[in-house]
Amino acid sequence: MHFSTISKVLGILLMLFSITQLPPAIVAQIYGEKEVAVFLDAFLITLISGCCIWLPVFRSKNELRTRDGFLVTVLFWTVLASFGAIPLYLLDSLNLSITDAFFESLSGLTTTGATVITGLDHLPKSILFYRQQLQWLGGMGIIVLAVAILPMLGIGGMQLYRAETPGPIKDTKLTPRITETAKALWYIYLSLTVTCCIALWLAGMDLFNAICHSFSTVAIGGFSTRDGSVGDFDLVGAEFIIVIFMIISGINFALHFFAWRHRSIKHYLSDPEVKAYFFVLASTCLITVLILFTTNSYDFAHSLRYGIFEVVSVATTTGFGTADFSVWPVFLPYMLLWLSFAGGCAGSTAGGMKMVRVLLIFKQGLREIKLLLHPNAIIPVKLGSNAIPERVIEAVWGFFSAYVFLFIALFLANVATGLDLKTAFSTVASCINNLGPALGEATVNYSNLPDASKWILSFAMLLGRLEIFTLLVLLTPTFWRR
Repeated sequence: MHFSTISKVLGILLMLFSITQLPPAIVAQIYGEKEVAVFLDAFLITLISGCCIWLPVFRSKNELRTRDGFLVTVLFWTVLASFGAIPLYLLDSLNLSITDAFFESLSGLTTTGATVITGLDHLPKSILFYRQQLQWLGGMGIIVLAVAILPMLGIGGMQLYRAETPGPIKDTKLTPRITETAKALWYIYLSLTVTCCIALWLAGMDLFNAICHSFSTVAIGGFSTRDGSVGDFDLVGAEFIIVIFMIISGINFALHFFAWRHRSIKHYLSDPEVKAYFFVLASTCLITVLILFTTNSYDFAHSLRYGIFEVVSVATTTGFGTADFSVWPVFLPYMLLWLSFAGGCAGSTAGGMKMVRVLLIFKQGLREIKLLLHPNAIIPVKLGSNAIPERVIEAVWGFFSAYVFLFIALFLANVATGLDLKTAFSTVASCINNLGPALGEATVNYSNLPDASKWILSFAMLLGRLEIFTLLVLLTPTFWRR
């Protein structure tokens, strides 16, 4: 472990992160809000802290290796979330405890979208902008994580695209090509955000809300500037645009990179994960719209409007709302909640287990049934025309097993804090899948949950965003041995 290099990277990260406290201060200045001083204080605290960490080790020349990368990745969210909570804690207009400030900050950076803040309609614009900015920055961090770090784990996901994805691993070092990859992905991410913003503005949103919602849409975050979320604007065109960009952001960004570099969409059309992704979205939308219409919940036009939006929002783990799906009839609330477990594609800003893992588990299940009839047959698991290595299949099952056991443990811990079963189950599901909306006592927001539950759910958010093993590997004795 190169702790000097890790400290150097962490110090640089904090100094860079301190700059993100300035745009909200500028927004506060533009709108004549008193929050300017708080954001400037947070900027100085973060900058000085970063300098204090960086200065003693700034001459370190060691390169980051695999273990260092894991630790830096975990620190990226935990440390930045801690410093990101500073302005939220200091702001008098929010009056948040340390627990609530950290929960809100981590929820933003992990693009979960679970909030403890109420009265968004009346908050200063600088605070609203800051929350959206946290999600946008976290979304970019997720993409870099997926391309640069997760392939090292071999847990079924981005390593399936390892042969094509730019910036993989050379020996055990993080290579300079990762910088090139991150830069290319940054341009794609920024381009999607700008395009989404312009489209929302043309659809009727004012510029401020268009910027804020483009941030949380492309990051698949779900924070809004209104208590009633996107539905509060009552703009059909804006809802349609958000649906399109949620779908786009739920697709592997490596495919966006290929489409951009080769000026072709054939990678989308031939990718098995994308096909499964669209199939699940389309079939779930159809079921939802039919049930809403046949149960007279809405007329057909509104069943179509609300059904499609909520399905895409939950399936991509964005968490925006145009209607309260928790009161929908039959099994719809639970179907949508379970849908978030699959999430979007690997290498996207979406949460959940990722569609490619669900697809591989399904195909493995079919293979086991065939092997019962033909025990001596050699039947490979394929994605498209490519046979998947057995190591990847084993890794996917290992990931799924860890996911299930951790979910059960977090659920029981949440129940122990005094929550009812419905609230405990749905909040853990929502946070570990980085979704946001939940059922029961957390239908509106998470402010009424006990502090112990919020810390448990914060851990769940971190687990989900780091794809479990990235965090768990730090808890093993082997990781710390020389």
